Amino acid sequence: MVNINQINFENKRVVIRVDFNVPLDDNFNITDDTRMRAALPTINKVLNDKGMVVLMSHLGRPKKNPDPKYSIKPIIKHLEELLGRPVQFAEDCMKAADKVAALKPGEVLVLENLRFYAEEEGKPRGIEKGEEGYDEAKKDIKAKQKEFTKTLADYGEYYINDAFGTAHRAHASTALIADYFDADHKMFGYLMGKEVAAVNKVMNEIQPPFTAIMGGSKVSTKIEIIENLLTKVDNLILCGGMTYTFKRALGGKIGNSICEEDKLDLALDILAKAKEKGVKLVLAEDCVVGNKFANDADTQVVDPMNIPEGWEGMDIGPKTRELFANVIKGSKTILWNGPCGVFEFDTFAVGSKAIAEAIAAATKDGAFSLIGGGDSVACINKFGLADQVSYVSTGGGALLEAIEGKELPGIAAIKK
Repeated sequence: MVNINQINFENKRVVIRVDFNVPLDDNFNITDDTRMRAALPTINKVLNDKGMVVLMSHLGRPKKNPDPKYSIKPIIKHLEELLGRPVQFAEDCMKAADKVAALKPGEVLVLENLRFYAEEEGKPRGIEKGEEGYDEAKKDIKAKQKEFTKTLADYGEYYINDAFGTAHRAHASTALIADYFDADHKMFGYLMGKEVAAVNKVMNEIQPPFTAIMGGSKVSTKIEIIENLLTKVDNLILCGGMTYTFKRALGGKIGNSICEEDKLDLALDILAKAKEKGVKLVLAEDCVVGNKFANDADTQVVDPMNIPEGWEGMDIGPKTRELFANVIKGSKTILWNGPCGVFEFDTFAVGSKAIAEAIAAATKDGAFSLIGGGDSVACINKFGLADQVSYVSTGGGALLEAIEGKELPGIAAIKK
């Protein structure tokens, strides 16, 4: 597989799949440009080589073409500021050939939202799977998808995928397009390369002890990740809302805490598998409960096996903060996915902050730490510690599927 640093893009047209799926407010102002800034090194590499850049991305989940609410056009001005040069815009990603052909070295063209076309995702709109006519509609979209993909591919002599956040989707612009480029003309961008390296390091180049911290509200959404991690980790810290499903399964009284009643047997199965594999599975020993789901709730610290009625678990308690921190600080490889409390409320953010600080301390002592999943990233940013861990992933679903052990289509397409 060719490395981006090996190529001089002078006078070459380069199609770059970026992830500019940034949040916009009601006035179409960008509220977080992290994903845009993350793509700058790759874009600037091509521009500095005096190449020509064609950027393509999706934005949101449009259901029609066009849909002004999901237009990429509002981000152009900010992109110009980030790049320090004018940026052209193609109003239709399928009708940009003339603008692409007219590009001069050092110029940038952004295509309109790829998802305005159903062919990008390869599934029909306005009809659900199982409904009459769905199979025919899907077959029709799949047939059109080939032409759609080829049109995108024809815009460039090189293809760079720098959108790790969409690497788990076998979409036209993230996976299928790579088939139109030989091995010397398709590659990862800098961001994608760093993401792939970070995941590989934490999953395949493990320096023990390896600790994974898995938070979140539901066991069911993390089961495949947990089962894969049980074959790799030394310590597995389970926290967040899923704590109370485990405590309930163990016979605890959990008050009004969140619980998946139909997953109690699954929780017990996970505990048994951890014991069988010699994995130290760590659960909360105390928790902070609130009498309502709000920042101004009354609080008390209780045993998570005996939460009073009318109260719900909202954060880990002081004993658990110390317990988790000691496990983390004794680790050499750390993965964090999911906060351990309702960190959006400052009252219940203490536990998540303690985890973030412990990870930062372990990193300072030589551990490799990977933070990923939207809420974990929001956590580490909220506490101002993103620059004190080894790597903060930009990929939510993509990172989770990689941790599950799945091969991501966007990565596989470049490697083959």
